Amino acid sequence: MRVCGSAAAGEVIPAGQRGAPARPGAAPSGSGPAPSGSGPAPSGSGPAPSGSGPAPSGPLARWRRVTAWALAVAGLIAYNWWLLVPFKPGLMTSPNELFSNLEVNGQPYATAMQHADLLSGILLFAAFVLAGRTTIADGRRDWLAMLVFATGGAAGGLFPEVCADGISAVCRQQEWHFQLPASQYIHIVAGIVEFTGITVALFLAIRRTRGSQSRTARLYRRIGTGALICYPLLGLAYLVNRMGGVMEAVFFIGFTVMVMTWMAERLTHRAGLPLEGVALRPDEHCGERGVSRRRVAPPVAGRPRGMGNPRSHHLGGA
Repeated sequence: MRVCGSAAAGEVIPAGQRGAPARPGAAPSGSGPAPSGSGPAPSGSGPAPSGSGPAPSGPLARWRRVTAWALAVAGLIAYNWWLLVPFKPGLMTSPNELFSNLEVNGQPYATAMQHADLLSGILLFAAFVLAGRTTIADGRRDWLAMLVFATGGAAGGLFPEVCADGISAVCRQQEWHFQLPASQYIHIVAGIVEFTGITVALFLAIRRTRGSQSRTARLYRRIGTGALICYPLLGLAYLVNRMGGVMEAVFFIGFTVMVMTWMAERLTHRAGLPLEGVALRPDEHCGERGVSRRRVAPPVAGRPRGMGNPRSHHLGGA
């Protein structure tokens, strides 16, 4: 259903009605007499709908936002354990060495690093679940992709590599000939799932915020540009076995920025409302001050029966 509203006051009037918007609660002019035989008006069990349409579901409850942020920050701290590596001389012997090589059993701090990856995946998964899949319009798919990212990270910590393929030619040869235990290959697949999940989430977020000039949308686009530049370099680093550790560090930083941006969008956005920076399009049917709106709002408590049950209130083109 399309309705029109005043750009100044935000009042809503039926589509097609011109002139000044009616006061909240007043019947629209020109609507004709009420149908006969319709019986008495239904008694309201709650407040009548306001003139501005269904109320948006509002921000997440405070406890939920705080808990989600706490889990996300803790998860990112565990995810970025690699930042401590430069402070331990000799731990990484070459820039060609991959950070996952440090988790091979027998290496110093290998168990702690494995547990950090597992903990990071679990904490981020919980944070994404709390952030919710319906807090952003059309945001369910990138929410699922972020869950895939967290799952891949946890699986990588649960199944560490068994040899350092980044610096050992023998390990690489055995790896290519599938002569290593299953844990090696599960770890590789988990890494691919992790990278794919967050990359898909990024490009879905870019597509979802296309046309918006909000800071969040601009940041998504900048991260996407960086990914387009860096992914070929990462592939080249893996193929020639050079600078793999450096390229991984670049991606870990990018992933951290992506998670923070995505969480901030979910936890500060008012569900069902348009993103900041999305312009309202004038509607020729709404008069001079009208804007075109589409109603798909959440259920309103006490709404009289027969009034419909819109799921969200979304501003945009009809």
